[in-house]
Amino acid sequence: MKKGIALVAAGALAVGALTGCGGKGDNKAASDQTVIDVFQFKVEFKEQFEKVAKDYEKLHPNVKINISTVGGGDDYGAALKSKFASGAEPAIFNVGGPQDVADWKGKLADVSDTEAFKKALKGTLSGVTVDGKTYGLPFAQEGYGFLYNKEVFKKAGIDPSTIKSYKALEDAAKLLDSKKKELGLDSVTAFPAKETWVTGLHLSNPFFSAEFGEDIAKAYNAKEIQFKYQEAFKKVLDLQQNYSVQPTVSLDYSRQVEELFSNGKVAFIQQGNWVYGSIEGIDKEFAANNVGILPLPVEGFKEDSIPVGVPMYWAVNETKSDAVKKESKAFIDWLYTSDAGKKTVLEDFKFIPAYDGFETDKIADPISKEIYKFAQEGKTMGWVFMGYPSAWGMDKLGADIQQYVSGKLPWDQLVQNAKDTWKAAR
Repeated sequence: MKKGIALVAAGALAVGALTGCGGKGDNKAASDQTVIDVFQFKVEFKEQFEKVAKDYEKLHPNVKINISTVGGGDDYGAALKSKFASGAEPAIFNVGGPQDVADWKGKLADVSDTEAFKKALKGTLSGVTVDGKTYGLPFAQEGYGFLYNKEVFKKAGIDPSTIKSYKALEDAAKLLDSKKKELGLDSVTAFPAKETWVTGLHLSNPFFSAEFGEDIAKAYNAKEIQFKYQEAFKKVLDLQQNYSVQPTVSLDYSRQVEELFSNGKVAFIQQGNWVYGSIEGIDKEFAANNVGILPLPVEGFKEDSIPVGVPMYWAVNETKSDAVKKESKAFIDWLYTSDAGKKTVLEDFKFIPAYDGFETDKIADPISKEIYKFAQEGKTMGWVFMGYPSAWGMDKLGADIQQYVSGKLPWDQLVQNAKDTWKAAR
């Protein structure tokens, strides 16, 4: 979910109430083609997605697909609101879960009449289903934890299979720190506190997932938070902060992933399978053979697991014409149920499928394969951050984490602020 999850994902971000409406007769080209305007967040597969759209147009000459991508650090949620407010409403766009479903009520078509709906894996639709109607179709599954440099760990004498607790992770960090010079490291890790989706959404998620029993609906319906796992949260945050390249408050995704990790300057980073393309772009050999994933430990809950979930959903604009809605659903169906579409999803998009009917042994990259193995072993934690109040994770908690790592906000005040702002938002 790269920086496009400054939704996101987070990718992931619930958006606010919207204005504007789309005309029903504005999607026919002069040639009587049905025009599908897509507005999506995932920068990592922008070029591949544009290519597959062209392939689809060749097979369906009556359809024209226009794709716009907003990500790479931009706030997709804010951009989507602006898009709707301008009157240029897309036919297909992205929503992240129950908060987005509530925010975009009236603009979301029921997609339970699609083939993709029938093939969606159990549990993947719960966050976008209300009163028996389903308003989104999953992109894929994604997982994250601590990506680590296998060669560096081997040189340091660390067996990654033994890191199944916070204590083991802390011990590894201390050992790596003591051997920085001989390992050629600038620091043990790179903590991108500038990216509030990494901190306020992804890092906070496993600790609130523990509080809400891994149930996104419980998170969405919660009027208050206890912040029950605040001490466990603080330990993992402090570990990253204390062993990171500094200053973390100005460290962004690009520097973390592309400059530092991909070039062997740090031993591990908090990220997920969406970074594979970025790493591959720097060093194909390193990406293919030298990256593994460690658990993100939550003391008192699960310490040997990683968060796995659906980063975003495809939504179809209810206010568009019947023809546009029909062709929009047909395009999504083709992407996830046809042989050609499924091949693209696995090999070009490098997605972990969220649907039945895929040859999962053909999952393209090693990070995704490891995440899929965690899932098969049941060593996962649910994603609940799309059940946070709109923008709370990034704009409130993530912003306060920036103040905390800068030494401007005590931890106790961060916790109280989180409780107060959640309650106020609800």
